[in-house]
Amino acid sequence: MKYLLMIYSNAENWEHPIYLRDPRFLALPEAEREALAARAGELHREITESGELISGTPLGPPSATRTVRGRDGVPVPTDGPFLEAKEQLADYFVIDVAGPERAAEIAARFPDARFGAVEIRPIMED
Repeated sequence: MKYLLMIYSNAENWEHPIYLRDPRFLALPEAEREALAARAGELHREITESGELISGTPLGPPSATRTVRGRDGVPVPTDGPFLEAKEQLADYFVIDVAGPERAAEIAARFPDARFGAVEIRPIMED
């Protein structure tokens, strides 16, 4: 089954991979930072080699984003998304795995899950 893993992070630290610029990551001892970064690389290799990774793409900063909403039948573009949340959608991965447990296992192994959030959403297929 395919899942969309959406990584959310604080827009103040926008440069990929975002967790490397998170103040909580930077506050860790150097050895722990190196180990966490190594585990992230291992995870990427694992899901690439297993064929579970379909795609993954870092997104541009929220400041370069536009949102379009229909108003009275007319599309109205605005800057944004300027939400009341500190965390913004930063990156996404599409994976094809056996089930929700494996999707959750992979999501939890992203360093971003420690410093931000990784949302798991099933992809509906026709």
